[in-house]
Amino acid sequence: MNTIKSTMAVLLSTSLLFGCGQKEEATPAADKSEKTVGSTSNLDKVSTEYRDYAILEIEEFVKETEAFTNAVISGDIEKAKELYAPARMHYERAEPIAEVFGDLDPKIDARDGDVDEKDWGGYHRIEQGLWEENTTKGYEGYAEQLMKDVNLLRAKVETVEVTPELLITGAVDLLNEVSTSKVTGEEDRYSHTDLYDFAANVQGAEKIFSILTPALKEKDEALVTEIDTQFAAVYNLLNEQKQGEDYTLYDKLDKQEIKELSQSIDALAEPLSQIGIVTEES
Repeated sequence: MNTIKSTMAVLLSTSLLFGCGQKEEATPAADKSEKTVGSTSNLDKVSTEYRDYAILEIEEFVKETEAFTNAVISGDIEKAKELYAPARMHYERAEPIAEVFGDLDPKIDARDGDVDEKDWGGYHRIEQGLWEENTTKGYEGYAEQLMKDVNLLRAKVETVEVTPELLITGAVDLLNEVSTSKVTGEEDRYSHTDLYDFAANVQGAEKIFSILTPALKEKDEALVTEIDTQFAAVYNLLNEQKQGEDYTLYDKLDKQEIKELSQSIDALAEPLSQIGIVTEES
């Protein structure tokens, strides 16, 4: 069984990404000690709840990837394009779990330049073929390998032990993903479907936050309120770019809209990063 052993040092380092260092210095050690929450049984419960959520997302990812790869293999380019972004959302929501397997994540989700050209496959390789070359021809093999890798992910995910550290770092890392690749348009550079991934990362972070909320409320209800407010602000902006189940393509956003989305993620990430200060495994 794989065990994720993120240390509290890692938690604090992730907090620093969003400028929490100043808050650290301003908070007396005694106060931080008082904010420590969680019993072993409660933390086991939240870990189990998140594990069940992540497994369900991966199971949906398997189903939708099968439909996507079948469309590629059969040469149905329009169907493959239609299925691409929605299928990926399940992976993006469960990314803290999926990324545990360092060998599989690049096979499934690497972008051009992330790995050697000879090793580049997965979703983004096929994305290039669909949108840049407007073809599925020559990409059947990539689709077959993608399906094998996704099935292997589903089999391996059962072995992951979800720890509170994984949840805390996972929530912050999901927003880091948004800041570094989705809101810049680098993730889905051919299809420009970055807002689907953006929304899914935020939903995944929100799920972790919702699971931890009862414990957090006991120690810092104001922090919970602040995070709730910032999640609502992000969703308000995302909903302005949503038509039915579809999101505006990234290359259709103007500079002001991109700036507002970026600022909303930063505003959410700062208080969310503080859950590492008020929660620890006991």
